[in-house]
Amino acid sequence: MERPAAKDVECDAHVSAACVARFRHHAATLLSPSYAPGVGAARLELRHDRSIYRIDGGWFKARWHFSFDRYDDPNNVGIGTLRVFNHDTLVPGAAWPMHPHRDIEGITYVVSGEFEHADSLGNDGVLEPGGVQRMRLGSGAEHSERNHSRTEPMEFIQMWILPSQRGLAPSIEQRQYTLADRTDRLLRFLKPEGSDGEGVTVAQDVSMYVTTLSPAKTVEHVVGGGRGGYLYVITGAVRANDESLMKGDAAYVVDAGTLRLAASETSELLLIDTPLTR
Repeated sequence: MERPAAKDVECDAHVSAACVARFRHHAATLLSPSYAPGVGAARLELRHDRSIYRIDGGWFKARWHFSFDRYDDPNNVGIGTLRVFNHDTLVPGAAWPMHPHRDIEGITYVVSGEFEHADSLGNDGVLEPGGVQRMRLGSGAEHSERNHSRTEPMEFIQMWILPSQRGLAPSIEQRQYTLADRTDRLLRFLKPEGSDGEGVTVAQDVSMYVTTLSPAKTVEHVVGGGRGGYLYVITGAVRANDESLMKGDAAYVVDAGTLRLAASETSELLLIDTPLTR
């Protein structure tokens, strides 16, 4: 099954209601009614580091994987319910000031440094590497991200998930994980509301995982029928089934099956498992 080009989907950073509607329409076309889940190894479509959009704003540097703000790529608008995947670096003391969003589940994973959050609900605080936050921006809220350190840069990955329904009450949930929590295992740090196990909750049938693999260690994840995902190599080098990925590389997981991840050096990986249709 080929992942269709999303030539009818164009969205800006604010994700207007019309844009979300177009994206949902596109997501509904990702699988045809005749699709039968594959068996064996899950199939991947690679995205090498050099092909991912970069922007340098002086006080921030970013790698935007999907169409976002000034970056418009109709062939990369997300997969399933995953709409945004941004890997940002802020210089010491820099901040994205308060800004509004609606009808998204904003997920943050802290890669390095000290991530400082504030929002219009009165929440604030600092997360360290391995920290996870889910900010529900349903009926509307404002939030900001700041590098809490005055001496060191801060890296974080921000992902947007389209929720199962619109107009949800804004809320926040976060958790600080350690390196030990994710070493040589897939740590599920995000889970669907109402499901068992670890992780902060999201209003969608989506799970997110992170692992730091030691050299020669492997982990496996089974992608169910009608599902796919997105894999990102934060650091290191791995074999994902039969494909080699280096730091900064990513891959769409475009059908069901087993995803086997084997590290050739110490590697940190992020994996999103999402339904391909809504």
